[in-house]
Amino acid sequence: MSRNDLLMDMVRHGLLIETGVRGVYGRRPEFEDTVERVDRLVGATGAQDGAETMRFPPVCSRADFTHSGFLTSFPHLAGAVHVFRGQDHAHRQLVRAVEEGRDWSEAFAPAEVVLTPAPCYPVYPTFAGTLPAKGGLVDVMSYCFRHEPSDDPARMQLFRIHEYVRAADRATIAAWLEAWLARVKSFTGTLCIEARCFVASDPFFGRGGKLLAESQRDQHLKREIVTTIASEEHPTAIISLNSHQDLFGEAFGIRTADGAVAHTACVGFGLERIALALYARHRFDRGRWPVSVREALEL
Repeated sequence: MSRNDLLMDMVRHGLLIETGVRGVYGRRPEFEDTVERVDRLVGATGAQDGAETMRFPPVCSRADFTHSGFLTSFPHLAGAVHVFRGQDHAHRQLVRAVEEGRDWSEAFAPAEVVLTPAPCYPVYPTFAGTLPAKGGLVDVMSYCFRHEPSDDPARMQLFRIHEYVRAADRATIAAWLEAWLARVKSFTGTLCIEARCFVASDPFFGRGGKLLAESQRDQHLKREIVTTIASEEHPTAIISLNSHQDLFGEAFGIRTADGAVAHTACVGFGLERIALALYARHRFDRGRWPVSVREALEL
């Protein structure tokens, strides 16, 4: 199956709606219901840890976003928000540009927010200061934006991730990630998704980014759970486990109870990707999905 074949199947079966923009889709009721059921299963998988629940809109503070260092590593993925701040004269020029089919974007100035690239970004500022003895742990879910236009339905520009975000000392972070590695393997097994774990790297920008990616892989800071969705040759990451070391601890002044710079990590579940993996694996009649899958999703 090719990327385009899967997309056409999802549209034909009344699951996704094409919008004319690559990687941007509407969701019809059944697909949205499947995503919501996957989201609930993710929540149940992490419930035993007692994480604090936070939900943010799909934008974050421009100041915090800049402070996070995202633009240093991933400028090609970022999405900024711009707004009209002009008066009557500027409005007339804007309308004229629209009527004449000219570029009208110069009439818009940067807003105080940018589009959220991952749910964890608004969380790190909430950890600022000294953490409690057991550290910080947050359950967060949000729509995210990354500028990656593609015909692969699993590589959307707007999508949802459900994450668990941890801040603590180095040893606690390492143990927490290992515990989650076992959980995510059980999670994919329950859904009868054939998945593998790979040491991976983020898509850092430019020639310097290649060195960062090599370092990330060498230190096993990022692991991805991948499965076949639209291409057997290019499996898709549906879950990622990420250690940031002290990057965000330094950036946002996060300290452990003993005063050391905190380490952070996150475990992210791509909700639309997991839903797509279910349809790609079990096909389009949910009533015929394996019993264990239907039970887990309460279908």
